[in-house]
Amino acid sequence: MNVVGCKWIFKTKFKSVIERYKARLVALGNHQQAGIDYHETFSPVVKSSTVRLLLSLAASCRWIIRQLDVKNSFLHGFLDEEIYMKQPPGFIHPHYPNHVYRLKKSLYGLKQAPRAWSQCFSSFLLANSFVCSKVDIFMFVYRHQSNVLVLLLYVDEMLLTGNNPTLIHKIHLSFISPFCNEGLG
Repeated sequence: MNVVGCKWIFKTKFKSVIERYKARLVALGNHQQAGIDYHETFSPVVKSSTVRLLLSLAASCRWIIRQLDVKNSFLHGFLDEEIYMKQPPGFIHPHYPNHVYRLKKSLYGLKQAPRAWSQCFSSFLLANSFVCSKVDIFMFVYRHQSNVLVLLLYVDEMLLTGNNPTLIHKIHLSFISPFCNEGLG
């Protein structure tokens, strides 16, 4: 099997002063081999015409729109392929320095990370009474009685709108919030 490397990415977040320090472990996906480490990398996204149509509908019906940004989106996806990664720098086991990790969930840097995330979140929505549109596979519709909600997924960004602001708030708080940073909207 091919073994991919990894590296640490360090960032300092500023507002007017240093807010926090961030560290992220990133796989060196440029060392992955097609057909061995990954089969598909393409991650479909919502069509721009669908976004324009939904924004037009929301504006004409005076629906509120929530724009959401997903926290650590690519870390939520499950891998279908067997991926092995070297031990992270600074965390090499002293008794087993040549051992590697088998990844079950995706990491930033892996070629299939965006696809794994979108499959994970789509499955999550479908399991929670949303229906996938036949026209655009990343437009999800929730209908219950007279309530309609529409969610568009674009990589790690979402638009959520509908005719019931209370239900939008409830759905946002109950199951989308653990994934998201709320944006303007």
